[in-house]
Amino acid sequence: MIRWFAAILGYFIFRLPGAILGFLIGSFLDNINSGSGSKTIFRDFTRQQVSPADFELNLLSLCSIVIKADGQVSQRELDYVRQYFLSTYGKDKANAIFRTFNEVIKNREVSAKNISTYLSQRTRYEVRLQLLHFLFGIAQADGAVSHLEIEKIKEIAGYLRVGIHDFESIKAMFIKSADNAYKILEIEKAASDDDVKRAYRKMAKKYHPDKVITENEAIKKGAEEKFKEVQRAYEQIQKERGI
Repeated sequence: MIRWFAAILGYFIFRLPGAILGFLIGSFLDNINSGSGSKTIFRDFTRQQVSPADFELNLLSLCSIVIKADGQVSQRELDYVRQYFLSTYGKDKANAIFRTFNEVIKNREVSAKNISTYLSQRTRYEVRLQLLHFLFGIAQADGAVSHLEIEKIKEIAGYLRVGIHDFESIKAMFIKSADNAYKILEIEKAASDDDVKRAYRKMAKKYHPDKVITENEAIKKGAEEKFKEVQRAYEQIQKERGI
């Protein structure tokens, strides 16, 4: 079963050229649920939340884009996504998600901009931050985050309307450097001790798991991981400064 699931995921990614997205994912599901094609979520921009079904398929679309960003489809990255869908939704639902994904995008392809813009209009900022964290997790699954993967995730972050400082903070959680802890807290290395404390309180509040309102387990897990990274960064600076 695991090999079959990985093969299906790989098939989708290899087969679809360019951006691997389905602009009509949301409307396809709305039409199925309502039995009417007279109105889709792409015409109804007063709708503020994305349904779980829409989110799952849009998440899979963004996963596909990140996996192909460097021109190489890594088996470990495929396994990362496959394991997430299997563990989160179970075999039957995971299979159904992939079947629907295939049907929706079979004859359509659009850029990351469409899906990201769609999500930015229907999800809370905190959820979009955790979404970026998850995408970086995919990129790192093969042991290293490439420059092309970073650039693609940065592009997605822009479409999701995530601020550059927040993007750099999340990136620093995956790409280590000498001033990594300061980047995570979004401050300069020359910041005063009081500034460090204020930055920690601000970031801990921003990334607290309780602020992430979503049914998606990957996003919830990402919130917990990011919160721990903020705590570790603060503890590292405290240790270095003796405060």
